[in-house]
Amino acid sequence: MATAAEAQVRDKIFIGGEWVESEGSETIEVINSTTEEAMGTIPACTPGDADRAVAAARDAFETWSQTSREERAGYLSAIAAGLGERSEEIAATIAQELGMPLKLSQIIQAGLPTGQFAAMPGLMEEVAWEEEIGNSRVLREPAGVLGAITPWNYPLNQIAAKVAPAFAAGCTVVLKPSEVVPLNAFILAEVIEAAGLPAGVFNLVTGTGPVVGEAIAGHPGVDMVSFTGSTRAGRRVSELASATVKPVAMELGGKSPNVILDDADLSRAVPDGVAKCYLNSGQTCSALTRMLVPREKLAEAEQIAAQTAEAFTPGDPFEDSTRLGPLVSEIQRERVRGYIEKGEAEGAKLVTGGATAPEGLERGYFVRPTVFSDVTSEMTIAQEEIFGPVLAIQPYDSADDAVRIANDTVYGLAGGVWSGDQDRAISVAKRMRTGQIEINGGAFNPLAPFGGYKQSGHGRENGRYAIEELLQVKSLQL
Repeated sequence: MATAAEAQVRDKIFIGGEWVESEGSETIEVINSTTEEAMGTIPACTPGDADRAVAAARDAFETWSQTSREERAGYLSAIAAGLGERSEEIAATIAQELGMPLKLSQIIQAGLPTGQFAAMPGLMEEVAWEEEIGNSRVLREPAGVLGAITPWNYPLNQIAAKVAPAFAAGCTVVLKPSEVVPLNAFILAEVIEAAGLPAGVFNLVTGTGPVVGEAIAGHPGVDMVSFTGSTRAGRRVSELASATVKPVAMELGGKSPNVILDDADLSRAVPDGVAKCYLNSGQTCSALTRMLVPREKLAEAEQIAAQTAEAFTPGDPFEDSTRLGPLVSEIQRERVRGYIEKGEAEGAKLVTGGATAPEGLERGYFVRPTVFSDVTSEMTIAQEEIFGPVLAIQPYDSADDAVRIANDTVYGLAGGVWSGDQDRAISVAKRMRTGQIEINGGAFNPLAPFGGYKQSGHGRENGRYAIEELLQVKSLQL
């Protein structure tokens, strides 16, 4: 593991195909979430740096947007290969920055972004770039310069989910990664440079949201913004983007319901639901954080959930026995502990876990795997996104009641339905106002559209939907 002595000092940003210094002199420390020690520094960029990056992207767009799809596909394949070659380094870096256990980090944090780039050449073949409608030829063309502002929880995957389809569409990119977990983005920039992508097609600026993110979102030279993060920050991005009437795609928070119907097998449904809540220490926007169970089965669900939760062993991400890493930062840890305390104060039943540090893990941003029961929709922990390993079990009285509770938040990102009858599960899922729903634990599909209803955002990522999101439609009347 990296210590302060081995810190990664990243003192340049990537603009116009070159590593250049920031206009500013400030730096941001990157903290190892397990040791609480500095593991690196990055430049705290300025609005002027964002201006330079946008100018480089605008200069590159005219040529890049006219390159053949075959040429763009070749670059995407080369980037995928480059990421694959550095997958161990990516996984280890993110395990330190973020805290995801290394085995999972290898599969998810390194594997998924590589897959995003690798899939794009094939997905480009699925897009209707031109079609004839009567006397019109309808063209799909790149939106322009994309401002990509990405979060810390799945850092490189959320970057890839924007950058890979942007390249496929013919857009150029200005990326601002999260300043909390940023080092992986520099690896991608090096891979892109090695792949020989034309100068200015990809630009990396680092810094805080209020400084660099806002400069990108409101920039008149940015044609479209793609943002993933909190709903509060998403509102601000939308506000800034509206001044130049640019389209915004955003994937925001969630409070996703997992409806376990009365004919479901609790021995399968409950452990799966706990695991889906705790993935990445609960720092997942689509985490199934609300488990809805029939009231008459509440005690049984509590017992299984407690047993499952207590098997999520917290610890060092580099230890084989660890199933739950730390949270990303001290701020996040205190936020999650505050929600646990609020849950108890508002009368939820604490089944297991709690706000104190796990035994023997006073150092590092650890939180105990926690389960609440007897949670009602009026409680804060049923309405607000906690972003930690905290499950809220809510009892219901009928399937209609379950649907009402499931839809009773401002969010609509993900969900689950469990039933002994798949058709019955699907009929309930159709009534849920949310962007993707697992039926009986169905696996995540990285090629299926991903995005939300309501205050979970708008627009879709993944698969060909991600490319289409970044295309404008033009009609030629012949």
